[in-house]
Amino acid sequence: MLALRDLQKTRLACCALLIAAAWALGGCSSQLADLSPADAQAHPKESGAYLPVHDLPPDRNQATIPPDQRAKIEAELAAARDRQATAAKDAK
Repeated sequence: MLALRDLQKTRLACCALLIAAAWALGGCSSQLADLSPADAQAHPKESGAYLPVHDLPPDRNQATIPPDQRAKIEAELAAARDRQATAAKDAK
């Protein structure tokens, strides 16, 4: 009978400690919740970071690449791609 009372007292003490710990942790979170936007750091507004939707960039002053130079560049890129594909196949 005496052991049963000790067990009940131990359970009661454990429950009281758990409730106290929960209240302590709850108090910490309530302090964070009390922060208002006025306490937060002010972020500067970046105006002009993006163009408005209907504003187009100005026309370019440079001429486009002539077709013969474009074909030459495309051929060089294709040759480089083929060399890399061959090198990758040989490496395997």
